[in-house]
Amino acid sequence: MRHQCRVPQLGRPADQRKSLLRSLTTELIRAGRITTTKARAKALRQEAERMITLAKDGSLAARRRALGYIYDKDLVHKLFEKASERYAERPGGYTRIIRTVRRRGDNAEMAIIELV
Repeated sequence: MRHQCRVPQLGRPADQRKSLLRSLTTELIRAGRITTTKARAKALRQEAERMITLAKDGSLAARRRALGYIYDKDLVHKLFEKASERYAERPGGYTRIIRTVRRRGDNAEMAIIELV
């Protein structure tokens, strides 16, 4: 039973799931907008907003935490430069999920997740 377990499993073991979310977060911050399944987008939203919150903080400890999570070092430095002015007055909700048509092969619900 998985009652009261709120972690989205995404049909993967824990190590693969963490790696998937790290790579999706890296690509979302790099491109600003990606297309993925709705379940992955909802799981990704939490991680991406956590990284942007760290970037808004801007401390050395927050930068090191972000460097430990995001794969691209230069991307982290760019995020920490831009996030403080881009999201300064916004208290949260840095991402937007837009539902799109279902995937043709397996009829999975697809979504576009983008940075606001």
